[in-house]
Amino acid sequence: MAPPTRQEEDPLPEGAKGYIDPDRYYPSHRATDFYHHYKEDIALFAKMGFKCFRMSISWLRVCPNGLDQVNEEGLAFYDAVIDELLAHGIEPVITLNHFDVPMYLADTCDGWASRSLVDHYLFFCETLFRRYRDKVRYWMTFNEINILRSWTQLGIHDNGPQTRYQADHHVFVASAKAVILGHQINPDFKIGMMCCYIPSYPMTCKPEDVYQSVADNRAREFYLDVQCRGYYPEYQLKLFDRLGVTIKKEPGDDELLRKGTVDYIGFSYYMSTVSTTDKNAEVAEGNQTRAYRNPYLQTSEWGWAIDPMGLRISLCKLYERYHMPLFVVENGLGAVDRVEEDGSIQDDYRIDYFRKHIQAMKDAIEIDGVDLMGYTPWGCIDVVSSGTGEMKKRYGFIYVDMDDAGTGTLKRTPKKSFDWYRKVIASNGEDL
Repeated sequence: MAPPTRQEEDPLPEGAKGYIDPDRYYPSHRATDFYHHYKEDIALFAKMGFKCFRMSISWLRVCPNGLDQVNEEGLAFYDAVIDELLAHGIEPVITLNHFDVPMYLADTCDGWASRSLVDHYLFFCETLFRRYRDKVRYWMTFNEINILRSWTQLGIHDNGPQTRYQADHHVFVASAKAVILGHQINPDFKIGMMCCYIPSYPMTCKPEDVYQSVADNRAREFYLDVQCRGYYPEYQLKLFDRLGVTIKKEPGDDELLRKGTVDYIGFSYYMSTVSTTDKNAEVAEGNQTRAYRNPYLQTSEWGWAIDPMGLRISLCKLYERYHMPLFVVENGLGAVDRVEEDGSIQDDYRIDYFRKHIQAMKDAIEIDGVDLMGYTPWGCIDVVSSGTGEMKKRYGFIYVDMDDAGTGTLKRTPKKSFDWYRKVIASNGEDL
């Protein structure tokens, strides 16, 4: 596969941002080993009745060090995965960049703070667009673009507003260029954006809380506005003025943003939060963001608010604001699953979560007139949590025998929710 990264060759000094402790086990490094189990996993997805499967492709695996070279051995793996999906009648949905900045580009270029990453990313995109021109139709440019930040996701070493927003601009330009390029290669491509959508309600009807909700929601809508409308909104330009941020653009950037708007909006939805000016309000856990506790909602074991109605509200807000097809590409419940003595996993709590969220989507379509093109829960199979790095925070319909210490056989076992979701798919959501 691709050459080892610097982390694998020579751990950085302790305390450095990319330091890997050789005596510590990291669940994410082995994860659930899809690489060696993809045929088994895809067969299980097909048994559930999946019509599509969302996956990402590693920039580093395709382009060693992120540079403009192609690693055929890396691409051969994705060839096999995509062909296996198609053989089972499952449509691949590809996220081009999912929190993976090649470390070489982070170290040598300061990541997305450098304009040079736009061209490196475009080389990667063009490689995939041309190779899978007749096999993949649905793409997304960047995963959860609105929470990309710092060294781990943007490869930047200074997280101040000037550097971060300049890096965001380069990401916007790269996304727009990818959309334009993809449509040139295959006009039938559908290329979307993807954001982490966490609607924020006013804590009270106090006008200051209501306005705080407006401001907090803008922090997410900014990324949608640029990619769906093709320009920087006025409220963000005013924020740049207050922060002293000056975005350095190249000639033609504004035109690129206008021409490279996306075909649909993909988004993750796990929770909602509330907005308040009360400095003593109770802080809650959030999906890689600060949140406040909503007294009207229950929470998951990890403190995330469970709010099915919030998904319907989100669908309505997004569709009424942008009038673009919507695609819920992440939605699920992280929980500790217990294996019973008979080997079963009775995850009724997960079934209850999905039942209510699917009903909310059904209402948004049938009552509110939302154009919802698809739904891919997170996750179809247990994965390591991106937010906490744990294996024990499980999301899938399929249990993987592996724990946080690296102990387990990697055996795949369908949970109770597996059979329930198979009926849901077979009935197109009518049998909940």
